[in-house]
Amino acid sequence: MHWLPVILILPYFCLLLRIYRNLLKIKSFKSGSDPKIFVSVVVACRNEEKYLPSLLNDISVQDYHPDLFELIIIDDNSSDRTFNLASEFKGIKNIKVIKNDGKGKKHAIRTGVNSSADDFIILTDADCRMGKAWIKTIASFFDDKKPELIIGQVILLSKTGFLNRFQELEFLSLQGVTAGTAVTGNPVMCNGANLAFTKGTYHKYSDNLHDELVSGDDVFLLHSIKRDPENKIMWLESQKAIVSSVASENLCSFLRQRARWISKAGAYNDRSTQVLAIVTFVTILFQVILLIAGLFNPIFLVIFLAVFLLKSVPDFLILQNSTSRYGKRDLMKWFLPSQLIYPFYVIFVVLWSVFPAKRDDFNSPSPKGI
Repeated sequence: MHWLPVILILPYFCLLLRIYRNLLKIKSFKSGSDPKIFVSVVVACRNEEKYLPSLLNDISVQDYHPDLFELIIIDDNSSDRTFNLASEFKGIKNIKVIKNDGKGKKHAIRTGVNSSADDFIILTDADCRMGKAWIKTIASFFDDKKPELIIGQVILLSKTGFLNRFQELEFLSLQGVTAGTAVTGNPVMCNGANLAFTKGTYHKYSDNLHDELVSGDDVFLLHSIKRDPENKIMWLESQKAIVSSVASENLCSFLRQRARWISKAGAYNDRSTQVLAIVTFVTILFQVILLIAGLFNPIFLVIFLAVFLLKSVPDFLILQNSTSRYGKRDLMKWFLPSQLIYPFYVIFVVLWSVFPAKRDDFNSPSPKGI
């Protein structure tokens, strides 16, 4: 009976190993076309005067014809100069700066989509950076593949310090799971910082985004689209289409954001997402329980070590693949300390998320979504 936990975490080992094997199938997209479709870039933001100028500059230098795209900034009741900064920017030919006619990010995105001049929409966040070929690459992918939803790559900007390294590793593991499930047509998550779809798709599947929850505008849309097996959801692998976002600036904002992410999990109705979430949580819970039990009986420390190794093998493989694809192999030296801390961090965040608190999707400049 002592070794029962080892058996019970085998589902995690098998699921994550399958995701790793799927990652090996990913091929980078090579754009061979010169798309002529009109693109609406939609950005919902609140109190982003610190980051918005950089985003505006990145969009202004895109190598996509200026007549073929527009930028729509939706100001969600900012108390700083976000609205004025966007309104005064002259570097983009087609730019709309509008006030959210409701409250919250989900309503702001709806406002932006409804204001778009044509059918193809790309979502990103105000704290993001992207290269010159970002719009062109996504538009070319859509023109070539015609999916209902495009899930793009998102990474965190590198900073020094263990907290930042820990965030980068965790975020890359989430990106690994996202890519490894999406490449087989069964995605379990996505990130609204780099997401594309048509206006028609959004209007058809955006009726159940759980407006009562401040987070999840991206994942709930994904799950809604995914329910129709005829819909094609695709992962876009391309260095030219990567979006970079900022990490949380301090431990409190980092934990607050993760608590928001976990708090929406109870509303998920996608079976694959539910199974992965439950299997992951059970595995983490067993690690914590075994380590505590080991303080009273050394045999549990041995079992903990076996469970730790069994969990770490697929985790390491996924992160090794992800860090290699993103040119961040140096992060792997932080893998072991992060693995030791991770179970306690997750349990703490779960406990935090069950207590009611006033949360806001725009509280911190952390990457949104997922």
